[in-house]
Amino acid sequence: MLPPGATIGILGGGQLARMLALAGARLGLKSHVFSPFPDDPAFDVCAARTQAEFDDEAALAAFAESVDVVTYEFENVPARTAQVLEAHRPVRPNPRALALTQDRLVEKEFVQSLGIATADFVAVDNAGALPRAVARLGRNSILKTRRLGYDGKGQTQLRDGGDLAVAFRTLGGAPCILESVVPFAKEASVVAARGLNGEFRAYDVCENLHEHHILARTLAPAEIAEETAIRAIDIARRIAEAAHYVGVIAVELFVVVDEGREALIVNEIAPRVHNSGHWTLDGALTSQFEQHMRAIAGWPLGSTRRHGRVEMRNLIGVEVNAWPELAREDGACVHLYGKKETRPGRKMGHVTRIL
Repeated sequence: MLPPGATIGILGGGQLARMLALAGARLGLKSHVFSPFPDDPAFDVCAARTQAEFDDEAALAAFAESVDVVTYEFENVPARTAQVLEAHRPVRPNPRALALTQDRLVEKEFVQSLGIATADFVAVDNAGALPRAVARLGRNSILKTRRLGYDGKGQTQLRDGGDLAVAFRTLGGAPCILESVVPFAKEASVVAARGLNGEFRAYDVCENLHEHHILARTLAPAEIAEETAIRAIDIARRIAEAAHYVGVIAVELFVVVDEGREALIVNEIAPRVHNSGHWTLDGALTSQFEQHMRAIAGWPLGSTRRHGRVEMRNLIGVEVNAWPELAREDGACVHLYGKKETRPGRKMGHVTRIL
């Protein structure tokens, strides 16, 4: 159990690292952020910073020696980076959990091995394999790169009459996975945490609405049956336990309605704090960011009790320019990430309301 004054090393310097550092500071925990990018917003709020590439092993070793435990704000940390750091300090969540979520094929095979449903899928290692995969799943499917995809990037939906070779080339010719389209009624997610001693706590299941493949709005709790919510949280617990996970984890789910009954299909796992958990900053007794810092530092997990019905809206691109109006709105909790450049599709902040 790391005492106040201990230092948490965070790989990546985006808004998630920024909010982790702020949450850690409330507990007396210092943060040392490692990122290649000089303008990353987490650098504004951390106790120490290292600007270096993720393959700079000398910089990684020095960084590791300056901290007590290492965590990360994004899942695309190079495997070698995690190995170098683990030789010096504990890495939480562990590198195995990281590897499971870096490859969509490996992730889906892992989830299915636990007896948990996913969309039907077929590995597509090259262009020649795509027609065979389509013959199995049909054209109503999505081709995704196995690695480095997020917010709708690294994927394309197949269309009737479309050229399969062109579809494969649009994704750079990288190894892919073909997934059947799930006719979902709602998208939901479970944000939960597992501690060093196996303690598990989950927030209420939340409902997510996307625009242009980017999360636009989250509502907590999701309007689903109570038994569905219980099953969703159990899915997250089983995944976390099987991965020997420590920290906050998010499990994205499709809610499918068949003859009036709700079923759950796992879409993706995020081994980190998650956009759909931002509502917890103002809507729960313990935010997902504080919860993650507690877990990786070996502290008891905090209460996940919700204050009321909560809405979170992302401020994407120029939507952040509405900050003066939002700041005047009674009941709006505004969070701006301090990013210096506004771009279409870029998450610039969010606003939370207790409804």
